[in-house]
Amino acid sequence: MKTISLKIDDSIFDETETILSKIKNSRNRYINEALAYYNQVQKKNILEKKLTIESKLVSEDSLSVLKEFEDIIENI
Repeated sequence: MKTISLKIDDSIFDETETILSKIKNSRNRYINEALAYYNQVQKKNILEKKLTIESKLVSEDSLSVLKEFEDIIENI
C-alpha cells in the first residue's frame, strides 16, 4: 500500500466524518472505496469518448460504402 497526504475541503471532511460515524467504516477504507468507484466512472467516460470518436469515423465510411452500393444497384 502507498501512503499519501491530501488536503480535503472542510465541508467534505465534515460530511465524510458524519457518514463514517453512521456506517462504522474506517476513513481509509471509505476513501479507498470512493477512489475505486471514481476510477471506474472515469474509465467509462474515457471509453465513451473513444467510442464516440470511432463511431463518427466509421459512420462516414459506412455512408460512403452505402452510396457505392446504391450506385452499383442503379447501374444494374
